[in-house]
Amino acid sequence: MSTAPRSARPRGWLWWLLVTVVATQTTLNLCRPLISYRSVALGADALHVGLITAAFALLPLFVAVPLGRLSDRLRRTAWIVAAGIVLMALAPLLLALSQRLTTVAAGSAVLGLGHLTFMVAAQRMIAQRSGEDALDRNFGLLTASAALGQLVGPLLSSLLLADASSGQGLGPQTQQALLVAALTAALGLPAVLGVWSATQPRAERGAAALPLPDLLRRPGVPAGLFTSLALLSAVDLLIAYLPLVADQRGITPAAVGALLAARAASSILSRLIVERLVQRWRRHILIMASTLGSAAALSAVALPVSGTAAMATALVLGGFLLGIGQPLTMTMIVRAVPVDTRGTALSLRLWGNRLGQVAIPGAAALVAGTAGAAGALWFVSAVLLAATAAVRTSAARRR
Repeated sequence: MSTAPRSARPRGWLWWLLVTVVATQTTLNLCRPLISYRSVALGADALHVGLITAAFALLPLFVAVPLGRLSDRLRRTAWIVAAGIVLMALAPLLLALSQRLTTVAAGSAVLGLGHLTFMVAAQRMIAQRSGEDALDRNFGLLTASAALGQLVGPLLSSLLLADASSGQGLGPQTQQALLVAALTAALGLPAVLGVWSATQPRAERGAAALPLPDLLRRPGVPAGLFTSLALLSAVDLLIAYLPLVADQRGITPAAVGALLAARAASSILSRLIVERLVQRWRRHILIMASTLGSAAALSAVALPVSGTAAMATALVLGGFLLGIGQPLTMTMIVRAVPVDTRGTALSLRLWGNRLGQVAIPGAAALVAGTAGAAGALWFVSAVLLAATAAVRTSAARRR
């Protein structure tokens, strides 16, 4: 039986943690579209954009699980939070100075490492210090804060890029915007002091590590991992390829930022009410609705006849459904493993996400190379349909 502490309401350390989440996610989601635009300014095509997007997940593949094991052993993980923020502040500086596509890829990789480092610590804090009755709510707050960053980041991108057109002319504008992104990440450092007192109970220190094969055999874990990576890859490819799809249809970068912000705002709403949704419907039903609805929304965006209004409608509806899936897969996974291995389990989830962020964008880049940028969205829609089937199968086996 779980010995995790129970809490009736979010505590002070959680609110400070959410501040750092907003700061880092704003930086991340300001940088990701800028990486695409800066790549285009340096002569990249759809294939290059896909490969650079995959570079974001490269380094985390090697450090995710060891970092999760470390977080399970430590009483205080705030220093890991701080390390992630520092890396996320340094990455935009590298990107701003880049003059070659290889340097852009390196900056993307550092950004991914910083984000992974931060999220391992943040998710582990919530999993270890939340009562079983508060997991959906607190993970919902975590992911809602992330979605707020996904809203603010593109809005900042819209303001900083204004009505600039893609191509060589975007070089100076993206450089200035990346410097703003570095400052935004740094603003999260003071909030680390607010989570410094959050510690793991001493009784859990030195607990034996559950082997990874055993974790992967726990009921619900494989389906949760695959669904999580599918949903995250959908967001990543949307951020990476929507600028290219929009440019082909004569839609300005400012409008793209507004579209991405609308999607994020809708995700915030669904994550804030996820606890109520779980009280009404089963968790696996909600996750299937998330993957299936997201696939439909991305397919609608990819349709050649979709203009700004159609895209906005699809992204608002799809954003609501996209927002539901991630916090519920977190709860699915942590409830399936022992309390003293939750950090490892969540890091395994993040590792799976990064593996998906390497493999799926890489495969999408090949599709985009022949079918155009919209083809990448069609591809990830198919992955989401496969995730829907996986969740349904997993739920049927557990009955």
